[in-house]
Amino acid sequence: MTDVQKSLEQSRLNEIVALVKTAEKHFEGAVKRAKSEEQEINENFFNDVRLNFNNDSAMTETAVSIEQQRQMLQERNHSWQQSSRQLATLQKMEKTPYFARIDFKEKGEPKSESIYIGLGSFTDSDDHFLIYDWRAPISSIYYEGRTGDVTYQTPDGPQDVNISLKRQFLIEDGQIKALFDTQETIGDQMLLEVLGEKSDTQMKTIVTTIQREQNQIIRNTDADLLFVQGAAGSGKTSAILQRIAFLLYRYRGNLDSSQVIMFSPNQLFNDYIADVLPELGEQNMIQMTYFQYVARRLPNLDVQSLFDQFETPISETDGRISRLKESLVFYKAVKKYARFLETEGMRFRDLKVGDRPIITKEKIAEVYYSFNENYHLGNRLDGTKEKLLRSLSHKMSHETKAEWVAERAENLSDEELRELMAGKDFKTGGDENQYIAKQIVLKAFKPLQKSIQRNRFLSIQAQYVQFMRVVPQLVKLADFGLTEADWQAHVTNFVAQLKAKKITLADVTPYLHLYDLMTGKHGERDMRFVFIDEIQDYTPYELAFLKLHFPKARFTLLGDLNQAIFTKGNSSNLLQQVQQLFDAQNTKVVQLTRSYRSTQQVTDFTKGLLKGGQKIEAFNRVGDKPNLIVRQQEADLVADVQRQVAANTAEQLTTAIIAKTLEQAQALTEQLKAAGTQVTLIRSENQRLAAGTLVVPSFLAKGLEFDAIIGWQISAANYNHEDQRQLLYTICSRAMHRLTLLATDELSPLLETVSADLYTVNRD
Repeated sequence: MTDVQKSLEQSRLNEIVALVKTAEKHFEGAVKRAKSEEQEINENFFNDVRLNFNNDSAMTETAVSIEQQRQMLQERNHSWQQSSRQLATLQKMEKTPYFARIDFKEKGEPKSESIYIGLGSFTDSDDHFLIYDWRAPISSIYYEGRTGDVTYQTPDGPQDVNISLKRQFLIEDGQIKALFDTQETIGDQMLLEVLGEKSDTQMKTIVTTIQREQNQIIRNTDADLLFVQGAAGSGKTSAILQRIAFLLYRYRGNLDSSQVIMFSPNQLFNDYIADVLPELGEQNMIQMTYFQYVARRLPNLDVQSLFDQFETPISETDGRISRLKESLVFYKAVKKYARFLETEGMRFRDLKVGDRPIITKEKIAEVYYSFNENYHLGNRLDGTKEKLLRSLSHKMSHETKAEWVAERAENLSDEELRELMAGKDFKTGGDENQYIAKQIVLKAFKPLQKSIQRNRFLSIQAQYVQFMRVVPQLVKLADFGLTEADWQAHVTNFVAQLKAKKITLADVTPYLHLYDLMTGKHGERDMRFVFIDEIQDYTPYELAFLKLHFPKARFTLLGDLNQAIFTKGNSSNLLQQVQQLFDAQNTKVVQLTRSYRSTQQVTDFTKGLLKGGQKIEAFNRVGDKPNLIVRQQEADLVADVQRQVAANTAEQLTTAIIAKTLEQAQALTEQLKAAGTQVTLIRSENQRLAAGTLVVPSFLAKGLEFDAIIGWQISAANYNHEDQRQLLYTICSRAMHRLTLLATDELSPLLETVSADLYTVNRD
C-alpha cells in the first residue's frame, strides 16, 4: 500500500467526517425541536382539548379532540426517538465512518464504481450514497468471496458483478490507522488486528470481520429452521446478533424488535451482549432464559434454578427418569393423555364462596362432558365457562334472599353503608334492602367469576399427578432402563415435592404443556423469529414446547454440542431429534469449524480435550502455551493465582478465575481477598459483569470470553468423571490469549487426552 493511496483515502475520509459533523448538527436541532414540541403539547394538552360532555355528540367531539392531541404527542415522540437514533449512529460514524471499500463492475455496465461500507448508510444532499449500510444487498459482496466474479442476492433476484478491489480500513477517531488490500473475504491481517484487541465486559460487534460462512447465517431468509453448530469461539453468537440486526433492516416496517425473542443461557450473558444491537442502531430484541420463560407462569411454585440444576447431585435412576421426561417420547405421552381427557378424567375444583360450594366439581364435570365428541379440549373448556357463568348469574339472583346475605347487611358499618349508597336514592325501604343485598352478592361472587374466566376451576396439579401415575401405560419404561417400581417411587417423591411447592425443570415443561392442551392455548402468534443460544443444554421436549408456543416463527438454533454442561452425552443426537419437529425441506444446517476467540496454542489444547475427533480449526494467532501448575498445598496454589493475576493485570489482560462450583468460588474469593488480591465474585446470574478480575462458578461461564482464564482446582479429585469432559472444555475455551490451570496433588485424568507438547507443567 503506497503512501499516496493512504493519503488519498485520508483526504476522502476527512471530507466524509466533515459532512457527518454537519448532519449531526442538523439532527441535534431536530432532536431539540421534537423534544420541545412534545413538552409543549404535554403542558398544554387539556388547554387544546375541547371538553364537552353535555350530550352524545359533544362527548364524541371531545373524544376525537383528545385522540388528535394524543396522536400529535405520539408523532412528536416518534420523531424525537427517530432523530435520536440517527444522531447516535452519526456520532459513531464520526469516529469510524466505514471499514471497507469495494471496486466492482456490474455485468453489462461499461464503468467500474466504488462503494464504501459502514455501520449505517450515509448520503449527500442529492441522496447519493457515500456510505452503504453493511446490511444492504450490495454490501454482501464484501463478505461473500474473493475478487473476481461474484453473484449476490437482491430483492429483485441475483446480480452478477466483477470485483477488482477489496480494501479494508482500521479507522479510529477519524484517522486511518491501517488499510489492507486483500483477495480474501476478510484478510487475515485485518482479523489479527481486531482479534488481538483486549476483551471487555461487553461483547463487541463483528461487522468488520464477518466471514463468508457467518455471512450465510446472517443473511439467510429461507430456512424455517437454521441450525448453527459452531466450535467454541467460532463467532456463532456474534453472527446471530448481526443476523437479528440484518433481519430488522431487511424487513423494516414489517418487523420490529418486539417480534424477535432470544433465549440465552443466563442473565449474565444477556448483560454481556446487551450493547451489540444498540451499537448497530437497532433496539434490543426480547431476551430471557428458558427458566424465566416458564417460571413466570408458575408464580406459586418454586421452580428449580440453574444453580440448583448444576449443583444438585442425582442418582443413576433419577438420571434415567430425567432423560425420559426430557424426550420426545414423553412429549407424545402428554399429547396422548390429553386426547384421553376429551372423554373422561378431567379434574375440577369446587367453586366456593368461603367454605360453601356454589358449583360443585361433580356439576362442573357434568357440564364439561355434556358436549358432543366434536368438541376438543379448548372448545369444551370455552363452552363450560359460558355455561358456568350463566349458572352463576342465575344463582346470584336467588342468593340475595339467603340468610348469610341478611346477616352481612345487618353487620355493615356506617362507612360501608355510605360507600355502598353513594349517589343512590330509593323510594321504599324494601328497594334499598334489595339493592344492598344485590351488592353484597355481587361482591361475594366476583372472585368466582374471575376464577371461571381464568380457568381456576381446573386442577392442573391434580391432573399432572394423575398423568404421572398412568405414565407406565403410555410409555415403555424399559426403553429408558426403568421399572414400574422405580417410576412409582419417583411419583411418590414428586407428589411430596409438589406439596412443598417445588418443581424440577424437567417437570415444568410437560406440566405447562399439559395445561396448555387442557386450555386450548395456541401460543404467541405474533412472534416472527426465535433464537435459542447454547442449544446443547436444551432438551428435545423443551424445543418441541417452544416450537408449539411460537407457531408462526422461524427458528435459529445455535450451540456447540461439545459444551453440553446440563444434558451431557444426550446432546449428541439432539440435531436428529430437533429435525423431527421441522420440515426437512426448510431446514439448513451450518457448521462453523474455525475458532477465532483463542490463540492457536489455546485452541489446540482445548481441541485435545475432546474425544470425538471433532473438526476444529485454529486461527493462526500466536500466544503462550497453556500452563498447568500442580502444588501439594492449596495455599501455594492461591499464591500462584495471585502472581498470575498480577502478571495479567500488568499486561492489561482481563482475567476470570473459573471454579467448578459456587462453594469453591466463594472459598477462593475469601482466600484471595484475605491475601490482598481484589476480585469480584459472580455468585448469581443476575449480577453485572464488573470491571477487574472476576471469580465465576463454571455453570455461569457459558458464552463469555476473557483475555486470560485461570482454571481453579482442575484436579483428579474435582474432575474425575467422563461426564465432566464437556464442562472442562467449556471452561478452557473461554480464554482468548492466556490459559492457566491449577490443581493440588494430581491433575484431572481428563487432561490425559491432550498431547504433552501442547502445554507446559510447573510442579513442586
